[in-house]
Parts: sequence; C-alpha cells; structure tokens
Amino acid sequence: MANLLLEKRGTTPVLSVGENWVTNFVKRRSLLSSKFSKRYNYERAKCEDPKIIREWFNLVQKTILQYGIDPNDIYNFDETGFAMGLTATTKVITRSEYYSRRPVLQPGNREWVTVVECTNASGWALP
Repeated sequence: MANLLLEKRGTTPVLSVGENWVTNFVKRRSLLSSKFSKRYNYERAKCEDPKIIREWFNLVQKTILQYGIDPNDIYNFDETGFAMGLTATTKVITRSEYYSRRPVLQPGNREWVTVVECTNASGWALP
C-alpha cells in the first residue's frame, strides 16, 4: 500500500519504501507500537461480549449461593482446538497502550486437532 501511495505522487523516478519502513514509521510515532499477535478464530471472537460474560458469572455465583453447591460438585468441561499448519505468529501495529499480544482473526475453515479437559472448582482434574 505504501508503494502504491508513493507511485500515485507521480515522481520520477518512481519512489518505493525501504525494507524497514514499517519499523521506522512506528518509531517516529509514539502512539503506535508493534506486537506479536496470537491466532484467534472469528466465530469465537464474535461471542466475546463483556456484558454477557459478566451476567453469566453473576448468575452462576447466585445459583451456587442459592443452592449451597459444593466446589467438588462444580465441573468445567472444555475443548480447545489447534489449527494444523498455522505455527507462526504475526506482527501487528497497534496503539501503544496495549501491552499484550493482540488477536488476529482467522477464517474458520482450517484442519483442527481437538483436546478435551475436565476439572472441578476444587482443582481435581479428570484423568
């Protein structure tokens, strides 16, 4: 994109950006920084509404207190997938106030390996 913008200036000879132009651009602007991203599935990203998540945890806490549920009787079954052939992270440019890795949305049509786990609220894990 940067080379296209330079070309549109109509200079002779046509200018192009250098190999490290992104790094130098970020260094010149204190509001930007570069971070390594983590891969993240698009469908999962659509489900992350903090209000909905907070309401769910409030409901769980209320139910635990209302019925006197023991931590040994509260279980979490979870599954996670690993995308085959996607081992590299990506470097992204973001606002400098972000300190952690930023997610990169991925298309959902990849081959996955699935892992399932089960633990309870007291720390016991199903072998």
